[in-house]
Amino acid sequence: MARRKLLMLTHSAGFKHDYLPVAIETVRELGKETDQFDVTAADECGAVDWSKLGEFSAVLFATTGELPMSEEGKRSLIEFVRSGKGFIGVHNAADTFYKFPEYGQVVGGYFKGHPWTQEVRVIVEDHSHPATSFLPSKFVVKEEVYTFKDWSREDVHVLISLDNSSVDLGKGTRSDHDYAMCWHHDFGQGRAFYTAFGHFKEIWGEPWFRLHLAQAILWAMGSRA
Repeated sequence: MARRKLLMLTHSAGFKHDYLPVAIETVRELGKETDQFDVTAADECGAVDWSKLGEFSAVLFATTGELPMSEEGKRSLIEFVRSGKGFIGVHNAADTFYKFPEYGQVVGGYFKGHPWTQEVRVIVEDHSHPATSFLPSKFVVKEEVYTFKDWSREDVHVLISLDNSSVDLGKGTRSDHDYAMCWHHDFGQGRAFYTAFGHFKEIWGEPWFRLHLAQAILWAMGSRA
């Protein structure tokens, strides 16, 4: 059986994260290790023929800002997911396309702030998903914690959330103090997955994060390791 194809976009139209080269290398390794997918990586929107997304099973965004995509390209992306393909957003993917509401719907929300850059404790709310099935109920991780706007757990299925007792809630940005770290949801016939982890280069080498991301990609593609 031929391996599936993943399109990975790392275009930085805003802040450029220094983890991106490591991320590309890691995702390529995950494709080989699982023997499930090959990766086409692009750091510029212009390097992608958005009219030919059909050859891919999923797209992974690690992007920032208002990406210079044509309206046709944007529609192609949305229809790609809606028609039954997969989307994986990593960390700053939520800090992208604020003027493109349908993209925000695919991700599940938009970046609002990062009040905590420190070691935090997180809670795994659902172990039934392959991207979290192997994780402990709680664990500690160093992360630049994103908070979100235009987000509600009524619209997504939360997999991992922040343990509020591990941070100074006075620095938070939400009155409900609901700070999710990872979720998924259906978008039309497609699957969308978002993980807020990934800010520090070191996390991309941690076994738990590599497996978390590999299973997220495979799930979005509709396959399993």
